[in-house]
Amino acid sequence: MSSARKLYKYDGKFRMYRAGHLTSPTLAYETWGELNTARDNAVLIFSGLSPSAHAASSEKDPSPGWWEDMIGSGRPIDSDNYFIISVNSLGSCFGSTGPASLNPDTDERYRLSFPMLTLEDIAESAHLVVRHLGIECLHTVVGCSMGGMSGLAYCVRHAGKAKRFISVSSATRALPFSIAVRSLQREMIRSDPLWKKGNYDPGSPPVSGQRLARKLGMITYRSADEWKQRFGRERATDPVRVDDQFAAEFAVESYLENHANKFSGAFDANCYLYLSHASDLFDLADHGGSLAAGFKKLKLDRALVIGVETDILFPIEQQRELAKGIASVCADTQLIELDCIRGHDSFLVEMDAFRPVVCDFFESCGA
Repeated sequence: MSSARKLYKYDGKFRMYRAGHLTSPTLAYETWGELNTARDNAVLIFSGLSPSAHAASSEKDPSPGWWEDMIGSGRPIDSDNYFIISVNSLGSCFGSTGPASLNPDTDERYRLSFPMLTLEDIAESAHLVVRHLGIECLHTVVGCSMGGMSGLAYCVRHAGKAKRFISVSSATRALPFSIAVRSLQREMIRSDPLWKKGNYDPGSPPVSGQRLARKLGMITYRSADEWKQRFGRERATDPVRVDDQFAAEFAVESYLENHANKFSGAFDANCYLYLSHASDLFDLADHGGSLAAGFKKLKLDRALVIGVETDILFPIEQQRELAKGIASVCADTQLIELDCIRGHDSFLVEMDAFRPVVCDFFESCGA
């Protein structure tokens, strides 16, 4: 059985990992499949920074999800065998409580009064949903990009409550390059006059800053080889530039512009800032004092780490580090390095490479 988005409102104070609390936060989530009698076939999905809980289409919401080819009947994460849960990240703007939400204590938007967000908070909020659904132990936790770190936080903080873990294009912590890129993205948004120190009118968000941040993001999500193969030095098909000689001249510029325009305004700017910052803050070494100590907190029966050789945001060296660390405490750990050309975004667009790997994992461990 499939279902559209559901909302779970936690009754009480949700203590944040660093400081502060949220009063009765709401978590948006979607599910596919059915929980079996033993309640041991649940798979929890953590997304990257920008997606909603809508990872796949359903009977009540037939629109394509962000991981459409991976989840559903007869697909690698098979809803005929598993009860699949996707939770919109705490701090996001697609149903879960975030900076754009009303603070029940003040009846005003949180904006920058929202407490500092961490991926540990995202993991804990997802755990609230898991408990709400009556699940004691998850069959598998799956995390993509930022979601891989959120999933790692879940497995560390709730050791033994997930038997298996799949990390897709993620890491134990962000590298200086990734931190620098996200820092510049946040500065672009905050430098937009319409941002107004977070107090912008929802009907007039800092679109220019968001556009620039998205363009920079797109450059890091893909690979230079793809840009060369896909666009070369082809000229854009836009009207001849008359008023602005520096307007988009090349096809790759038009591509970035189109993607930036689709994103800007669709995602709340303050939510983006909080989630971006949370990605930089996460470090497995915080859970014990070192990476080795952090890994020792894991209690997994099996793990799979998938990386892409052209990924510059979470490079292949980080996948090897993660797999080696998990293998030190979980003998049944596999590392798969994929030769995909589309960089970090490969797990979203090169499904022919990813589907067999995920399918093999679930087929070999059974429902």
